[in-house]
Amino acid sequence: MTVPADDSVGKETFVFSPADGVPPQVGPFAHATRFGSLVFVTGQMPTDPATGRLVDGDVIAQAEQVRRNLEAVLRQFGLTLDDVLMVRVYLTDFDDFDVFNTAYETWFDGPLPSRTCVGVSGLAVGAAIEIDLIAGIPERKHS
Repeated sequence: MTVPADDSVGKETFVFSPADGVPPQVGPFAHATRFGSLVFVTGQMPTDPATGRLVDGDVIAQAEQVRRNLEAVLRQFGLTLDDVLMVRVYLTDFDDFDVFNTAYETWFDGPLPSRTCVGVSGLAVGAAIEIDLIAGIPERKHS
């Protein structure tokens, strides 16, 4: 569902459904906001879109679900993780930093985006990881 927030500045907000592969919202926010050629994706949790519940497993199992959720949002704009410009990762246990990095590097075919990784004392729904990002909609060359 698209909800134009303010046509005068070109900002559009988007809310997606589990049918789109995106978990339901757990708070008052949009899944994504597009402003010009930038797409801001709300922090995704390791939540299964089909059940709305946190997936079982360690930080890698949770990170892989977060990746799938992020990819589902990006797909709505015809984008992939390789269109991402900036990633913010939140970890509840910074001892997971190295193991997460090993998995994270496999998510991209092209150059890695800019990134911030922060250790936090807690996340919603008891998650071990949350990731938000900013993607750019590339100019498509027409032949």
